[in-house]
Amino acid sequence: MPPRLLPPGLLDLVLPPRCAGCGATVAGQGRFCASCWSSLRFLGPPWCAGCNLPFAFDRGEGAMCAACLADPPGHAGVRAAVAYGAVARTVALRLKYGARPFYAATMAALMLRHLPTDATRLIPVPLHRRRLWSRGYNQAALIATALGKRADLPVDLHALQRHRATPPLRDRSARERRATVAGAFRLTERGRDAVRGASLVLVDDVYTSGATAEACVKVLRAGGAASVTILAWARVIEGASD
Repeated sequence: MPPRLLPPGLLDLVLPPRCAGCGATVAGQGRFCASCWSSLRFLGPPWCAGCNLPFAFDRGEGAMCAACLADPPGHAGVRAAVAYGAVARTVALRLKYGARPFYAATMAALMLRHLPTDATRLIPVPLHRRRLWSRGYNQAALIATALGKRADLPVDLHALQRHRATPPLRDRSARERRATVAGAFRLTERGRDAVRGASLVLVDDVYTSGATAEACVKVLRAGGAASVTILAWARVIEGASD
């Protein structure tokens, strides 16, 4: 016999909704308290037309940052709901290591506005099978699934495979990160059909140096994807004040 679910109002009385950032009691599930909400730095235009790096002022339509002018990216942009900071980091860590999968819906709700209008399929950045077994879930897959439900878009959890385990990238230089993840991803048999000609969105929790995401983009584009936009919950931005 299936378990009986408590009505939402009664559930909130038994387990009061908590702020995703600090744990303070809030009015509803998935919300932030006023302090945490105001500390989030929401990202959006004006930004670089190549990588979506925020500009301090509007440089005009099609303006690109120096890095994209020197080396145009293979992706269709790196979009993120918020800049990486104290609250954004807490939410990401609670989802990633704290076994709080419901935070994925909180992230997806704020990422939705940056979903490209031409997107046809969502693909999460995959974990290696050993990491997946030890953690029990892939946080990027949880976010992609929640986002797919909100946007009514298909989510392919098995198109891209991380077939080679890699060590943590923190404390490594940008060049070392790229070398570490080079060749770590490949398309599965079903993935070869799924990505061909598709406008893909590669979903992740945090975009740091871009080494992992860009390794995935390289494989997806080589597989025939029409375009790949990277969409994350938070993005590390040099000089961010939050």
